[in-house]
Amino acid sequence: MIVNDIMNTSVKTANIDTLIQDIASIMCFNKISGVPVIDSDDKLIGVLSEKDILKAMFPDVGQIMQEGGIPDFESIEADYKGLLNKKAGELMTQTVASVRAEMPLLKAASMMCVKQIRRIPVTDSDNKLIGIISIGDVHKAIFQESLLKKASEQAA
Repeated sequence: MIVNDIMNTSVKTANIDTLIQDIASIMCFNKISGVPVIDSDDKLIGVLSEKDILKAMFPDVGQIMQEGGIPDFESIEADYKGLLNKKAGELMTQTVASVRAEMPLLKAASMMCVKQIRRIPVTDSDNKLIGIISIGDVHKAIFQESLLKKASEQAA
């Protein structure tokens, strides 16, 4: 099985100027935890995840502790509104792993496990976004293939 067999080609994306508010809405309404960020030529330039957004909310707790302060998490949470007016380019992860459509599926899954990511963009040779796969997609595909093999063995 290869990445192309399971990749989702209907990918929700953002560009560097997309507001975090709009991206958060996309993530919530579509039940996804991140979006690839592309340029005007559909080239992958970053990824924005829930983790990136939440990380931007929190102060450097270590530095606050060293200075003898105590973080006020309630006021940090209240400041979330200010974060919503930032743009994807300000918070996105710029160093992005991606896979190719012809890559073996388990190799792509192993990359996700090693990098501790739940989704990975699929790009062509020009780094244009052509799809995405999630760890859940991989698990579902392997499980279904296993069930089909078991059923055909029992039928024989």
